[in-house]
Amino acid sequence: MWEPDPVWHAVTGGTGTSTVGVWRTERDGRALVVKRLAMPGPDDPPEFSEPHHYAYWRRQADVAVSGLTDQTPGLRATPTDVAEDDEGITLTSEWVEDAALNGLYVAHAMGRFAGAALGRHRWLAVGQLRDRMRRVEGRGGWPTLARTTVADVADRLWSRRETLLRDLDALPQVPQHGDPAAQNLPGRRGDDVIAIDWSTVGHGPVGADLGLFLQNAREDAEPLLDAYLMGLPDGLATGDEASLGMRVSAAYTALSRAEWALARVAGGEGALAGKYRHPAVAPYLRTLQRQFPLVESLL
Repeated sequence: MWEPDPVWHAVTGGTGTSTVGVWRTERDGRALVVKRLAMPGPDDPPEFSEPHHYAYWRRQADVAVSGLTDQTPGLRATPTDVAEDDEGITLTSEWVEDAALNGLYVAHAMGRFAGAALGRHRWLAVGQLRDRMRRVEGRGGWPTLARTTVADVADRLWSRRETLLRDLDALPQVPQHGDPAAQNLPGRRGDDVIAIDWSTVGHGPVGADLGLFLQNAREDAEPLLDAYLMGLPDGLATGDEASLGMRVSAAYTALSRAEWALARVAGGEGALAGKYRHPAVAPYLRTLQRQFPLVESLL
């Protein structure tokens, strides 16, 4: 049975559909990060084994072996060693120190990455937002938000989800990292951002990565969109197309995350409104509040 080396130091983050854990260690004076992926078992969701689904368990290993993102423009990976056994996969790469990158710089880099040539590998993710919304549908939608002051807005956007998802399908489909949170975009090499956790990389609507980045960005949407468009190769998409991809991605992600956070505490004693400041809820509500102009723009 696979077990981490006792001298490794567990680090926060890195939890995911198939992630066992993430550790920091050293070898020959070099700081390394080790990530362990577990092979799906018979009780795991079937999408873990679907190559195009965002939750596909071994995508990060396939990306590393192929070297697909080692030299891509804008966002690039660090070389990663892949060791596979009967229980899963162990990924080992250099530790990337946090360079505290400016959000506008990152948005510009994401625009450049949207012009990369990834090809059509069977394990690249497609339709990520649609698949995520199917999961939300399986949990009954946004019933907890229906008990809040955003109930009417949430209801209208929920009823329009298929229309807006079809609008996204009609946009130019470009390379996307799929999880461009700040902690996954820590480093810099030359003009490029060093990105980690390529487990959801694939193709998606232009601007969608930017909508995900907005969930935790310090900067407002408009200047980030301007920076993204400056990085986007000429002729790939229009500003209106990128804006729509950003707004739909940002709105549905913020609402779904707020629902998830509220649902976890809703069953406890007391009124739901009294739990808005709960430390497990407040960050998601603040994010939704910041994205509300984008949410309203879709109504």
